[in-house]
Amino acid sequence: MTKSIKIALLGATGKAGKYLLQELLLQGYQVKSLIRNPENYSITHPLIEIVKGDIKDLETTRLLLKDCNCVISAIGQNKDEELISSLATSNILRVMEELNIKRYILLTGMNLEVAGDQKSPKNTEATKWMKATFPIFVADKQKAYEMLKESKMDWTLLRLPWIEQTTERRGVQVDLQDCPGELISTTDLADFLIDQITATAYLRKAPFVASK
Repeated sequence: MTKSIKIALLGATGKAGKYLLQELLLQGYQVKSLIRNPENYSITHPLIEIVKGDIKDLETTRLLLKDCNCVISAIGQNKDEELISSLATSNILRVMEELNIKRYILLTGMNLEVAGDQKSPKNTEATKWMKATFPIFVADKQKAYEMLKESKMDWTLLRLPWIEQTTERRGVQVDLQDCPGELISTTDLADFLIDQITATAYLRKAPFVASK
């Protein structure tokens, strides 16, 4: 059954986004998917609308979000591309306010730091390594988080360990202070993320999520 909620989806061609898109369509969600090169994209479905462009462009962002009720971002940072997290977040939040869209769900790594974290020694060291190795990328993601906090939107930022591309379902563990596992399957992630479209437990929070 087609659901009344329409999703604006970013990152549908990535390793998490591919599984997420499939599950959204299976569950009957209408999806507008932003694709930079749709000529290389083979999926067709009556519930999906492809928008060509780049989230760094404000007009493209407006076109993507028009008529949507929820924004989901699964975009990642490629090492050889310009910084994306804070710019994408800025554009999305601006257009969400223009169009009166409230729900925004997005993904980031477990290295993001949030007040109240109590990371294990292992996860603390992993965070330090990321900050030392990729300081510019980590700082940009932290900047995006600060933008979320300052906004009035109903956001949820999922902090993730290593993403394993598999259809296996194990269920998830969720914690607000430390990452409870070393990996999350793409299918578990898709299931949990889709639940957050209507759930309220993690509004304006940044939970760690891992597979059991």
